[in-house]
Amino acid sequence: MKVKKIRRKIRYTVIYIVLRLVIFISWLIPRNVWVRICGGLGSLAYYLATQSRNLTIRHLTMAFGKTMPADEIRKLAKRVFRMMGKNAGDIIRAVNIKNYESFKRITVANNFHYAEQARQKGNGVIFLTAHIGAFEFSATEVSFRGYQPYIIGASMKDKRLNRLLWSQRSKFGATIVERGKDTFTLIKALKKKGSIGILIDQDTRVKSVFVNFFGVPCATPVGATLLALKTGAAVVPAFCHLRDDLMQEINFYPEVELARTGDEETDIRVNTQRFNDIIEAEIRKFPDQWVWLHERWKTKPGEEIK
Repeated sequence: MKVKKIRRKIRYTVIYIVLRLVIFISWLIPRNVWVRICGGLGSLAYYLATQSRNLTIRHLTMAFGKTMPADEIRKLAKRVFRMMGKNAGDIIRAVNIKNYESFKRITVANNFHYAEQARQKGNGVIFLTAHIGAFEFSATEVSFRGYQPYIIGASMKDKRLNRLLWSQRSKFGATIVERGKDTFTLIKALKKKGSIGILIDQDTRVKSVFVNFFGVPCATPVGATLLALKTGAAVVPAFCHLRDDLMQEINFYPEVELARTGDEETDIRVNTQRFNDIIEAEIRKFPDQWVWLHERWKTKPGEEIK
């Protein structure tokens, strides 16, 4: 046991040192060159990371196998790795961004008025997002706009890596809330006309319900649905993707109309399905920019947390 702890500590120390070094180097290189270098590293990872490659191909086949031949799926999988490299590189480099002016040099935000309209209703705003593109930038945009959102995220195993990630997310006014904890704080924030950012596109050990995602049932977190139904907060989808000109485009969409039948179980299932459908539609627009290597369909019926 002690040997495992020592190895783990050494591994995380190496990761932390390398990450700090990469962050430093990223700012010494022009962004367009840096992003392309990271894309090349992502392409290399396609050939080296066998397990992740196989998972990606398997999941793409689950989603597109009926309409896309196997060779096209493999080509798409290669693009997925390349785009993951590019977007990860941009997120890493953004650690050095100090102000909104610098942020706007690499991003374009569309239709933010949907967020403003939702905010004016006075019941708070839930920004529904997903691991598409440089997904961190959606929260950064909202923070720069003065919303001071509460960002729900998972805690990392290493304190140094966790501190680095959370300090980046919170340095422009966001507050980090660990996934599955402090629900009362989130409800309180929304009732005070605040906002939160939440991702529901991964299989995590939180309260979930089975709904369809690319035609396949998967355990989906119900946190966004429960918070919206309980507080009356408006749910506004917000997604980011990398364009061909290397600008990160952040798109905000109209408030999602919630179903309220009076039956809690039905409302949870119907609205969670609606959220999944919105996320799926965005992924279909940019299928090479979602994290297909994540085991989205890992949990089987009966294994979910209720």
